Amino acid sequence: MASVSVSSQLNKTVRQHYMGLSQGTKCQVTYIWIDGSGEGLRNKTRTLDKEPTSIDEIPIWNFDGSSTDQSDGADSDLYIVPAQMFRDPFTLDPNKLVLCHVVSHDNKPAKANNRFSCSKVMEAVKDHHIWFGMEQEYTLYGIDGRPYAWPKNGFPGPQGPYYCGVGSRNAYGRDIVECHYKACLYAGVNICGTNAEVMPSQWEFQVGPCEGIEMGDQLWVARFLLHRVCEDFGVVACMDPKPIEGDWNGAGCHTNVSTKQMREEGGLEHIHKAIEKLGKRHVQHIQVYDIHGGKDNLRRLTGLHETASIDSFSYGVANRKASVRIPRQVAQDGHGYFEDRRPAANCDPYAVTEAIAATCLLDKQEE
Repeated sequence: MASVSVSSQLNKTVRQHYMGLSQGTKCQVTYIWIDGSGEGLRNKTRTLDKEPTSIDEIPIWNFDGSSTDQSDGADSDLYIVPAQMFRDPFTLDPNKLVLCHVVSHDNKPAKANNRFSCSKVMEAVKDHHIWFGMEQEYTLYGIDGRPYAWPKNGFPGPQGPYYCGVGSRNAYGRDIVECHYKACLYAGVNICGTNAEVMPSQWEFQVGPCEGIEMGDQLWVARFLLHRVCEDFGVVACMDPKPIEGDWNGAGCHTNVSTKQMREEGGLEHIHKAIEKLGKRHVQHIQVYDIHGGKDNLRRLTGLHETASIDSFSYGVANRKASVRIPRQVAQDGHGYFEDRRPAANCDPYAVTEAIAATCLLDKQEE
């Protein structure tokens, strides 16, 4: 079986001819939404008479929710409500990508619409100006089901030279990473960096800082762009938190957090208070830090491979084996941010940021 998809091998020169044709004053708008799995992304495109200048100019649309595991076939229509608008790096200006959230006919959130409740929490804590930055790890796979460029009948050399590595023996799939980075910048995603990770074919990109609901919006669009770039190259971006069993690193989505008080002089005291609150609700947070209620993180948070054990909460300065890490520089400066290392690569950033904001700022301490 080939390691790349057949569609990726279509003649791209022919495609470029059509992409260069004028579209007059019309504008293509691609609507993006999260399906019922809580992890998959769907999209479809419509034409507007002119380029929209704000999200308010983009109409609500509908789709068949029974085909996305979000409604029953006998009452299948759901609505995609535009939330954030981005430039389209695939069909170029003036065309747009629009992230949406999904509701029913009576405006109730559909299955996997965690943006709905997250937005309420972020509104309640807006005076704290909570910032997030999320570090999205992922693994490139061939369509043959193996990590991209791994030997067909074996394994690459052990971990060691791959993290932030360079060279053909150490970095697999850099073209995809660089194209994704450029696509994010063009679209207007607040991507702030990228690097090769510890396991070969595993990479990471970082998005942030973003305030409140913006974090979830930005990361979901960055994920969409990654999947779309991988489609062109014929490979798969896998968000499995433990893609290969054994002595290989898992994949997380480390989440950096700060409030206005944490960023100011004396902020370390507020960081410690927030971490203490997180420790009291460790079990509840684990349940929302991957899309399967903690079952995926059970494979990843083992206490090995730069993780803490899923069974206990810990924190420390510069400790990458802790549940929550305070960076060395933050401890020295006395203010800044903390890093929650528990979220899995396949987490919903809306669920993660909502849980952190509610626990740290709304005193959600009940068991």
